[in-house]
Amino acid sequence: MKRVFRIFAVVVMLMALAPQNAFAGNDNRRGTPGASELLINPWTRSTGWAGVNIANVRGLNSMFNNVAGLAFVENIEVSYANTLLYGGKNGLSSGASINTFGLGIRVFESGVLGVYVMALSFGELPVTTYDSPDPGMNGTFAPSYMNINVAYSHSFTNTIHGGVVFKLATETTDNVSGSGFAIDAGIQYVTGENDELKFGISLKNWGPSMEFGGTGHSLTMINNSGNNFTVETRPAEMELPTCLNIGISYDFLFDKWDQRLTVAGKFTSNAFLRDEFALGLEYGLMNIVQLRCGYLYQQDVFTDNAATANTGIAAGASVDIPISKKDSNVGLTLDYSYRTASPLKGTHSIGASFRF
Repeated sequence: MKRVFRIFAVVVMLMALAPQNAFAGNDNRRGTPGASELLINPWTRSTGWAGVNIANVRGLNSMFNNVAGLAFVENIEVSYANTLLYGGKNGLSSGASINTFGLGIRVFESGVLGVYVMALSFGELPVTTYDSPDPGMNGTFAPSYMNINVAYSHSFTNTIHGGVVFKLATETTDNVSGSGFAIDAGIQYVTGENDELKFGISLKNWGPSMEFGGTGHSLTMINNSGNNFTVETRPAEMELPTCLNIGISYDFLFDKWDQRLTVAGKFTSNAFLRDEFALGLEYGLMNIVQLRCGYLYQQDVFTDNAATANTGIAAGASVDIPISKKDSNVGLTLDYSYRTASPLKGTHSIGASFRF
């Protein structure tokens, strides 16, 4: 099994090194990738402390940050999360929201299979054209983004866990659509007398370029002779928003009331955004209540030149409700998180997970 892990580690390292020029942190590349929604974390528990839990994320929400944590699903876990981006209907003219559903099943003694679907909705947007640029004159349209993710995570030993995610991203309107395929991979290493020290690394959105197609790329015009002719534009290929995450966490354990204080940090190297640093704290009481907060830093975060909306302060809370007295792994978890999004309104997220 150690040999398998070595092979897996080499594959992850090669994938991380393959697009070396992509991790330059060049601000001039900002806004040029496709499927940027792949960088939006839809899971409530991890967004509550700015996605800092690369090393210690557990359960279904690990499929976004670091799929290695999926290996800690005991039997079956079902999760749902709803996110109102930037204030939802109150923050944007039409309202943007994310609905995410996930399922994780232990299929082998050391292996877990997971799947989740993330659907991003923008509501009804006004149609504007070259001849009629004023909104409200040509009706509306409803763009739809969807990410389908299939993952497998394996515990190679009690201290080493790894996994991979295969994802399909689709973006559609009434006359234009595009799709892209990407792979995530991640590793976690746990050590310490009580498994209090954890390290993690994950590579996200590694895959071929995507492009759009459809009738929206054609335009019918009339020449000087009164004849109709159609002009079709060639869509440009767009690279996917690859990023590399490195994280560490440490648990301070207290016997009284079974308390825990976790300190975590991460560094993210973005191919098409500025690099990010994050720090976070999570306090746990009796394995029932968790309170967390975090701060995500990016260059110029304190100025008007900030490049990403959801930076700065994040906070959240979770309540684990035991259902079975015989089996402590059966239970219901309720989550809430809030992220600042200056100069937009903040992002709220609620979620629930059922384990049985």
